[in-house]
Amino acid sequence: MDNARKAAYFALRDVEENKAYSGFAVQKAVRKIPPERTAFVRELVYGTIREQLLLDNIIGRFIKTPVGKLPVSDRVLLRMGVYQHVSLNSVPDYAAVSETVELAKRYSRGREKFINGVLRQYIREKDRGGLPPRERDEAGYLSLKYSFARWIVEMWINEFRDVSEVEKLLAALNRRPRLCLRVGSLRTDTEGLLGSLDKAGFSVEADENRRDILFLDGSGSNKPLDSELYRKGFFSVQDKASVIAAASVGAKPGETIVDVCAAPGGKAMAMAEAMGNNGRIIALDIHEHRIGLIEAEALRLGVDIVETRRHDSRNMIPELENMADRVLVDTPCSGLGTARRKPEVKYKEFDESMETLPRTQLDILNASAGYVKPGGTLVYSTCTIAKRENGDVIDAFLCGNDGFEKADMFQLLPTEGETDGFFICRLLRKDQGHCLGERRYAD
Repeated sequence: MDNARKAAYFALRDVEENKAYSGFAVQKAVRKIPPERTAFVRELVYGTIREQLLLDNIIGRFIKTPVGKLPVSDRVLLRMGVYQHVSLNSVPDYAAVSETVELAKRYSRGREKFINGVLRQYIREKDRGGLPPRERDEAGYLSLKYSFARWIVEMWINEFRDVSEVEKLLAALNRRPRLCLRVGSLRTDTEGLLGSLDKAGFSVEADENRRDILFLDGSGSNKPLDSELYRKGFFSVQDKASVIAAASVGAKPGETIVDVCAAPGGKAMAMAEAMGNNGRIIALDIHEHRIGLIEAEALRLGVDIVETRRHDSRNMIPELENMADRVLVDTPCSGLGTARRKPEVKYKEFDESMETLPRTQLDILNASAGYVKPGGTLVYSTCTIAKRENGDVIDAFLCGNDGFEKADMFQLLPTEGETDGFFICRLLRKDQGHCLGERRYAD
């Protein structure tokens, strides 16, 4: 049995059964895999998730039972097998079938003949059926072709008003990103890190517009997070859009910053480095275990100006009122802009939690506005592409807070650069004005 495919199978089961994040599932799966095989595991896991709706559509042509009704092991194995046929040209048909059947003999006992039969029938009749006619159902066509939940496609068609732009966005979010690194400026500089990474055997290049951003080619067997350079805080792994969001705060040495949804700490660390480790950053997060992630990052990077506190940021902390020069509200969101790195978000259901999300975001923004001193800056950001979570929240906030004015607002898109889909709005507090938004104070 191929251990790489076995590792991919368990990672995919973890995502399917336990709703695990694909990144964590892959990290766990490759621990015992030889370095030269980890790239194949990652491609098989991420690719199978990335094309899941398309794969299910293909499988559904050859079985009577709906794919969603199959046992989890059958679903995972059939998706893996078909994905290797559809998208991995380097894998011969016989190998994709035989290796999938070997896994079935161990982990889907009694079902190996069924799985073998479906895969072989697909190879014989792969042209049978297909996508729905585009002219009859544009959203359905795009949903299956690019494997995005239909409601997401329909929302973007409604918001962009240009189907060609929506298709470009779907395609861009399906591309695997290069690993993005932020230079740890308290430990090194761009030129020093470029040289060190090259010497350590990594293929890396600097971003065209930002010298604090490097892109790493992930095709090699080296693991950057296992390197001494990472352990010593020479760099952090952080998407370019996230770095831009932190930079939008404009943190300066000696200032007081509040980061209200701070974990795992990437933006707080980027601001601390921009401040030259001089000033004060109060990093809040609702989850106790995630506070530890912030503290560990600070220790690794040599940052000692970050104070952590567990706090529900829907409520304001009274003693911090009017204290901060700048506040960052990187609020919880649907995360649709991160589909390049977290393909499982493409299948997010529009449930009750999604319905109430903008209200939660507004509550957090209203409470956080109380920390900003007159003349200070409030930055609202999300890693999603959805008007209801972005522009609509800002409009609602400004309707209730005439003490703030919009300085700039923009949506980063993966079609326009090597970034996640990220929304950023910078608000300025006037010297006079009223904050009428609902304030809830922590006990």
